[in-house]
Amino acid sequence: MKGLMQQALGDDCEKLPPSLQAHYHQGNTSDIGHMNIDYPGFMQPYFSLLHLFGALVNRRGRQLPTVVEKSMRGERQHWRRTIRYPNGKVSRFNSFWVAAGDNQVIEFVNPIIGLQMAIKVEDGQLHYHGVKFVVKLGSRLLPIPECLIFGHTEIVEVATDARHFAMDYRVNHPLFGQLFRYWGEFETVRE
Repeated sequence: MKGLMQQALGDDCEKLPPSLQAHYHQGNTSDIGHMNIDYPGFMQPYFSLLHLFGALVNRRGRQLPTVVEKSMRGERQHWRRTIRYPNGKVSRFNSFWVAAGDNQVIEFVNPIIGLQMAIKVEDGQLHYHGVKFVVKLGSRLLPIPECLIFGHTEIVEVATDARHFAMDYRVNHPLFGQLFRYWGEFETVRE
């Protein structure tokens, strides 16, 4: 069975450098590194509400030790993120990803709400561009434009050497500018 990225990217998956290929290996893996999380203070109530629904992280920080465990179960790739803060608190953000055809994936933050993203490889980098939010009602996906909920999502993943990669996740709103960003550097370890 093909891994999620092989399903979504096809032959372009081979254009990814070794550290990004390891990151999307179809077996069980862990990404180990540090994460930075930033957003404007006025967004705190919104992120606290979103976090109740399983979306994103509702605490800021710099150089936070982070582990992202990934595993495939059937057609789904499950991501379990654990972020540790200096005061000992731990934040978790779990999701699952599915291929959506036409070089697209959907990341579901709970069984109902997901973000559909187009992906492509450019100069050895992996680029995600938000297409729309979706609400799963039975077997149907109800589309919701990004700008009505949050803003436009962009993710870039870049190999920093043969074993490490950097990721940068940003959400920009057409009126309010950058509303959320998390970024960091990781090494993938196969289990």
